[in-house]
Amino acid sequence: MGSPSPRRRRTERRGLRLWPVGSVLALAFTIALLVAGAVFYTGWDVLGAREVKREHRLDSATLFDLVKLSFGVVAGAGALVALVVAYRRQRIDEDGALRESTRLHTERFTTAVSQLGDNSAAVRLGGVHALAGLADDAPIRDLRQTSIDVLCAYLRLPYTAESELPADNAELRHAYLGLREVRHTVIRVIRDHLRLAPGHQHSWRGHDFDLTHVTFDGGDFSGTVFSGGIVDFSNAIFRSGTVTFHDAEFSGGTVDFSNAAFCNGTVTFQNAEFSGGKTSFHGADFEGGTVDFTNGAFSGGTVTFDTAIFGDGTVTFHGAEFSGSRISFRSSHFDGGIVTLLVATFSGGIVDFRHAEFSGGGAVFNTATFTDGTVTFHSAIFHGGSVDFRGAHFSGGSLDFNGAVFDDGGMVDFRSAIFSDGRVAFYAADFDGGTVDFRHAEFSGGTVDFSGAVGEAPPGLMLPSGPPPGGVSVPPAWAT
Repeated sequence: MGSPSPRRRRTERRGLRLWPVGSVLALAFTIALLVAGAVFYTGWDVLGAREVKREHRLDSATLFDLVKLSFGVVAGAGALVALVVAYRRQRIDEDGALRESTRLHTERFTTAVSQLGDNSAAVRLGGVHALAGLADDAPIRDLRQTSIDVLCAYLRLPYTAESELPADNAELRHAYLGLREVRHTVIRVIRDHLRLAPGHQHSWRGHDFDLTHVTFDGGDFSGTVFSGGIVDFSNAIFRSGTVTFHDAEFSGGTVDFSNAAFCNGTVTFQNAEFSGGKTSFHGADFEGGTVDFTNGAFSGGTVTFDTAIFGDGTVTFHGAEFSGSRISFRSSHFDGGIVTLLVATFSGGIVDFRHAEFSGGGAVFNTATFTDGTVTFHSAIFHGGSVDFRGAHFSGGSLDFNGAVFDDGGMVDFRSAIFSDGRVAFYAADFDGGTVDFRHAEFSGGTVDFSGAVGEAPPGLMLPSGPPPGGVSVPPAWAT
């Protein structure tokens, strides 16, 4: 579900348009005559009445029948006129009711907005619930969206974090706590309406939520369903506390965290389901915060971290299941931050680290299971940091390091990994100071391809004497 088209919104605003009554009556009579003529002609033809004997004189019975027929036609025409007039009156009444409802809505809206701007936190709380009630009672979609926009705008107002308040000023601290309660109430109101079924008259699914540049110190969006519209957290700041999307469902629409800053706060998507739509962390800055997708299910849609900066934060997909989604870290930069996919299961979909740059931190796939799907580090650069596949099991799918550059201490660790099927490729990779470690790895199937790679052979890959393990292709220089 998306926002209505501009044409539809204009139609809703101007109300109902009625044709002139004269035109309607003329059209109705014309249609009635055409229908009556068609029925008469069809009956005449079906009954074979074309050979009816002509009578030059009309008897009294025939004349009486003609009179009755005339009265019937007149009565039918009168009924048709009454029906058209009644229909027109009903439409006019409905249009008047819509205008009156809109007028009352506007008056209530003005009062609610005034409450939201009051100095008292208690009055502002009343304004929040009044606006939510207005959104529920809105006669048209645009008026509901307006109430939602005001609630979101309240969250976008300047907000001082608790850590920045003077420790000895009780008045300021009490004012802060009141403001915080109002803000968190707005978040709960949005959450509750996004939990409602799509057919519910008070559901806000499909509407847009502008939360750009909002400073968050917590908030609960758990159990919400995103099936349409745009929820925009771009340039938001997560300073402290936890914003939770626990058990949320993403089946459509867009949730946008582009260029958001995660300083110390946490955003958790534990047990969330991604089957459609797009969740974007494009260009986000992780400098100590955490984004947690533990036990998430990814069967469709897209989650992107393209060009994000991982200075010290963590993104975790512990125990997540990937069967169809696309998770992208293209051109992201790791300088101490970590992406962890411990015990994750890959049976489809794509995890994309193409052109990512690792100078610290890295990605952890310990004990992950690969039965299908693709994980690619194509053309990634490892100046430092590491990608850890220790104990991982490869029985299908593909892992791609083609064209990757390993220098100055970068490391990919396959120690104790099990290769029974699937494909791992380092085609044209450049090993110039970095390390790829296969010590204690088991090769019983699948392929590991280092064709065209340059540099020194990774430790643990080559046997003390003789050729490499079965299924492992290496440059001729490594085999000598």
